[in-house]
Amino acid sequence: MQVEGQDITLDKDGFMAEPGRWTEAVARAIAAEEGIAELSDDHWKIVNLIRGYWREHDLAPPVRLICQELGLSVRQIYKLFASGPARGACRVAGLPKPDGCV
Repeated sequence: MQVEGQDITLDKDGFMAEPGRWTEAVARAIAAEEGIAELSDDHWKIVNLIRGYWREHDLAPPVRLICQELGLSVRQIYKLFASGPARGACRVAGLPKPDGCV
């Protein structure tokens, strides 16, 4: 993937091979691949929570934690990220493929 003149390597499942190279521009490019035309404030809240948790714990947060921290339901998260929190939200957040993600 090319984003702002940089090559961004994705694995066979579309997750970033080098999460440290993530930028907001990369997030928008991956979101476009996910069918998200524009990232809303709620999208960014989820993405930022996921990235912060990942930096601290080296893994994606449980969906329940995302819901509790942001006051969103699982249904709302699926409306924002049609492929779900593990696939869609984590891809946009630039994480490597989470354990248990199909």
